[in-house]
Order: sequence, then C-alpha cells, then structure tokens
Amino acid sequence: MGKKIFSFLFFLSVIAVNAQDKKAQDKKNSVKDQIVEVSCGQCQFGMKAPGCDLAVRIDGKSYFVDGTTIDQHGDAHAKDGFCNAVRKAKVSGEIAENRFKTTSFELIEEKRVGSK
Repeated sequence: MGKKIFSFLFFLSVIAVNAQDKKAQDKKNSVKDQIVEVSCGQCQFGMKAPGCDLAVRIDGKSYFVDGTTIDQHGDAHAKDGFCNAVRKAKVSGEIAENRFKTTSFELIEEKRVGSK
C-alpha cells in the first residue's frame, strides 16, 4: 500500500513540474510591447535564406517574422529601408519554431536631426 501511495504522489509531482516548465517556457517566448531592432534578416542580420525577409532581433538573437512582410513597411531598398538600415519597432507576439510570430508590429519613426 505504501508503494502505491508513493508512486501516485511521485506521478502527481512529475505532472506538476512539467506543467510549470511549460508555463515558464511560454512566458519566456512571449513578447508584449517590446522595442526591438528590425531589418532585413539577410542584408543586415546575416541570416541565411534566399531573398530579403523581415527579421527582428530580440535579446541579441535574430528571428524571421511571420504576420507581416518586409514590403508592407515601405521600399526595402530605400536609403532608410530595411535592406539598408536597422530600424526600431514596438512588437508583440511569440517566438515559436525559431521564428517570431507577430500579433502587433509598429515601426517607430526616426527623429530627423535638425527638424522640429
């Protein structure tokens, strides 16, 4: 009888620990209204893939973006475009499968020197 109770309690503790790890992992991968660097992953962040794709850099690591594209934010090859400049954006979403799945993406306009 003692072994059964011990086994049952052990089983419950394993389930509880795994559930907590999953919640901690989900929270770690979640991003809410964070200011991040954003640019062309290939041209500016040195990521490997054909073509030019939007990417964000979160905590020093770069991720391709799902939910918006490089072309939805102006000409990528303009002077201040993503292929030529690293910009800032306020984003929300989650990191999953080594990609950033955005639910909110707001490009932050740069202040021009000498203009009011």
